[in-house]
Amino acid sequence: MTNETLAGYSNLALYSAMVVLTLSMVLYAVYLAGLLPARESARESAAEAEVTERELVGVGAGAGASERAGRGVEAGPPAPVELSARTRKAGGIAQSFAVLGTLLLVATAVLRGLSVHRWPLGNMYEFGVVASMFTMVVFVVWALRRDVKWLGLFVVGPVLVVLGMALTVWYTEASQLMPSLQSIWLAIHVTVATISVALFAVGCSVGLLYLAQRRFGRSRGVLAVLPEPRVLERLTYGLHIIAFPLWTFTLIAGAIWARQAWGAYWNWDPKEVWTFVIWVVYAAYLHARVTRGWSRESATWIAVAGFICVILNYAVVNVYFVGMHSYSGL
Repeated sequence: MTNETLAGYSNLALYSAMVVLTLSMVLYAVYLAGLLPARESARESAAEAEVTERELVGVGAGAGASERAGRGVEAGPPAPVELSARTRKAGGIAQSFAVLGTLLLVATAVLRGLSVHRWPLGNMYEFGVVASMFTMVVFVVWALRRDVKWLGLFVVGPVLVVLGMALTVWYTEASQLMPSLQSIWLAIHVTVATISVALFAVGCSVGLLYLAQRRFGRSRGVLAVLPEPRVLERLTYGLHIIAFPLWTFTLIAGAIWARQAWGAYWNWDPKEVWTFVIWVVYAAYLHARVTRGWSRESATWIAVAGFICVILNYAVVNVYFVGMHSYSGL
């Protein structure tokens, strides 16, 4: 039995979340724009201070002391960035809207589940909403530990694209599940899959920023205000280190569920095959990342390829490949 009232409230919460997240995205863009002159000013101040100190040391202590001071200036920490009040305010409000939008996505998923008395992961629409919710949860929780407002635009933007697709292309009316999906493994297997996809998504965003810096440098534009490449690469690796075991569990849990539902652990179903392909690609990334002879840039490209496989598995295999997992609802 479906509660149409709760289903309607779920849709309303989703519309509200998209409005709030759109405001958050705009303010994150304003924040990044405000970082540009601040970083440029900090670099100019650091350069002037270096020249002044070299001149003073050269006059007072001779060439040897000047050389030692020069090395000290090079090794010192970067000059602090003084943000304008407008930029700080934009970043703070953007973060607050991101938290509010995340809570509204949680409400969307909870109300959808209550409306059908089941876990809200029974079709592509619900998976898209819940995956977006977990992506925002990953970002918001991360933001509690360190300042990652520079990443907000590159997380909220893709989330809005997925939510827009969920509403316009993948939307399915609230309804009950087919018998094969009525299992506790739906909550276990698919929930862990959505969490791992959320981590892969954030990791892909950071990885693409790293690759862009390696390709175009940090001399101008948005790339100039991001953390340096080695920091972005380490963050990319860290996110994938967390996500990969979860995807491994997804693969194992899916096999156990398949044994219960269809009588075999492996049926060469297109969805099963692509889930394994994704696992292999990400395993290759993690292996390349710690293997001599592979640059970290090349390894990161493998991680990006892994997320492309995730997108294909979701948007293509679910829709155009016929198999035991043909329950997209479209």
